[in-house]
Formats: sequence, structure tokens, C-alpha cells
Amino acid sequence: MSELFSSPYFGVALSVAAFGIGVKLQQKLKTPVCNPLIAAIVLIAGVLLIFKIPYEAYNAGGEIINMFLAPATSCLAVAIYAKIKILKQYWLPILVGCTMGSAASMLSVYGLCRLFGLDESLTVSLLPKSVTTPVAVSIAEPAGGVVPITVVAVIGTGILGSMIAPLLIRIFKVTEPMAAGLAIGASSHAVGTSKAVELGEVEGAMSGLAIGVCGIITVLISMVVL
Repeated sequence: MSELFSSPYFGVALSVAAFGIGVKLQQKLKTPVCNPLIAAIVLIAGVLLIFKIPYEAYNAGGEIINMFLAPATSCLAVAIYAKIKILKQYWLPILVGCTMGSAASMLSVYGLCRLFGLDESLTVSLLPKSVTTPVAVSIAEPAGGVVPITVVAVIGTGILGSMIAPLLIRIFKVTEPMAAGLAIGASSHAVGTSKAVELGEVEGAMSGLAIGVCGIITVLISMVVL
């Protein structure tokens, strides 16, 4: 049994199975609280605790998944290219909206970190929380950030965004699908985009576009400030 747990394929299989169960639960319960990522985290933690599996053994498979993060970043270009007509037509509002969204995210994090007296390493780790994981890691790690903290911050931001985005859209009476999609993608990346797709085709398309544009803008901002 220990040989099974120590195999890197165990970590990969457990991660895929846990997320698949999370997706099925969300489809059945139809509640934003039952997010597939939350369900996967709880299930994986439970399996490791119940069977007393060392985290290092599970993470052998996790490292294989992490290996694909960098190549996955290039896939953002596909999302941008697929919406190139919309980008050309509305390039100014998209650029301004994504720039303001990225700047607001990073400035708010920086201000709160200074307010609560967090050190430079934690500040750098949290700054790119609103972009997708591959981009966030590539920003935080070279600047001295703690990668696990960055990953947790990104996942937490995405989950929170996917849960409260529909509520905020109703509260602030955002009736323009393009604006709603850009806001969701700019603030809660891929996890939020999964919720934007449920709201409508335009919302999902613009949210996917915002992931790529905000990723580029966040990298450019971080090159200046870090």
C-alpha cells in the first residue's frame, strides 16, 4: 500500500478524482457554496488524514501537475486570439477596465499588507492574487514571495469571486454583460470565469478575455513596482 501512495500517479489520480466529485456535487446541489475546488481540497485533506498519507508522498503527483502551469500560461494567448474581433472593437474600454481592475487589486493588497504590518515576502506573495495561478507564481517567486501562499491566495480569491459575483452584479445593478464579464475575470480569474459562463455567453467570453489581458497588465505593473 505504501508503494501505491508513494507513486506520483497517486497524487495525480487523487486530485483529478476529488475535483471530479466536486463538479458532480456542484451540479447536483446547484449552490455556489459547493465550489468544486473547495470540495476537492476537503476530500484530499480527508484522504491524507484518514489513511495517514504523508503530504510529501501526495505532492510527488502535485509536482507533475505544477509542471504544466508554465505551459498553461501560453494558453491565455488562445483566449485573447479567439476574441480578437471584440478586442479590436472595444479595445479602449477593455484596456482601461482591465488596467483599473489590476491596479485596484494590487493597491488594495499592498495597502492592507502595510496596515497589518506584513513583511515584504508576504506582501509580494499576495500581490498577484487576482490573476491566474501560473502568472501569479511567475510574478511572486522571482521577487522572493512564498509560492504556496500565493497559490492559496489565488485559489481563495477565485472561489470567493465565483461565490459573490452574481450577488454583487445584482447589488450594483450591472446590466451590461460585457462589463460584468470583464469585472469577474479581472477580479477572480479562471474560477470566477466558470461562474461567468453560467451567467451568459457574453459574460463568459469577456471574463476569459479579461484573464489574459489582466495577466499581461499585472506582469507589467509588477515589473515596475517589484
